[in-house]
Amino acid sequence: MVGPMRPQIVLFGSSIVQFSFDNGGWGAILAALYARKADIVLRGYSGWNSRQALDVLDEVFPKDAPVQPSLVIVYFGGNDSVHPHPSGLGPHVPLQEYLENMRKIANHLKSLSDHIRIIFLTSPPINEEQLRKKLSATQSGRTNESCGEYADALMELSEELNVKAINLWSAIQTRDDWLDVSFTDGVHLSAEGSKVVVKEILRVLREADWKTSLHWMSMPTEYAEDSPYYPPAPDGRTTINVSYCVSRRSLQWDL
Repeated sequence: MVGPMRPQIVLFGSSIVQFSFDNGGWGAILAALYARKADIVLRGYSGWNSRQALDVLDEVFPKDAPVQPSLVIVYFGGNDSVHPHPSGLGPHVPLQEYLENMRKIANHLKSLSDHIRIIFLTSPPINEEQLRKKLSATQSGRTNESCGEYADALMELSEELNVKAINLWSAIQTRDDWLDVSFTDGVHLSAEGSKVVVKEILRVLREADWKTSLHWMSMPTEYAEDSPYYPPAPDGRTTINVSYCVSRRSLQWDL
């Protein structure tokens, strides 16, 4: 562990999480926004469902860890929602079992600390035509309708558990061109799809009435003191504190 200690934001889920640093992904965008503020910790496992998540929950989030995360963003559901295969193999998890698994994940995370915060992400939609063209051999059984069913159910559970949640299935489909721009293969998110995820996460963090805000613009910047080694200001007597310089690209997320 390197110091100084920063708040940890853990991304926990299946391939939507594992690939979130690829293709201008939402995890990479968060890491850039939270530079010098929080550590974005990636715990993504491609192909996994909520059953597999439960199997490793105590290992990924041990109760005796010296430092617990400040925020955990959890995504499982897309693989669970795949239709069952006649062989009994595959990632399908029946809806009620999926909801019970997500309940167990939320309860375990809440038990780690009084200060931990949780955001559930629902299944995003899929582009079934694009999926058939690119991944038909390995991704059969996925439908947009099933993704939406699991997404709606998770939103209801999140309200019951008092856990923040983002309905990605609905949010991504608000764009008229979502089918054309949101995916790399019909399932996994493109840069445009990831932008929706980031906007929705930041909206939740901005609106949350948490005692300590976890929105990137509200968090202190590490080593933010003025320094004589920074570039001289136009007046020739002071310096420009570059630790507070925020690029236009970063600011777009809060416009």
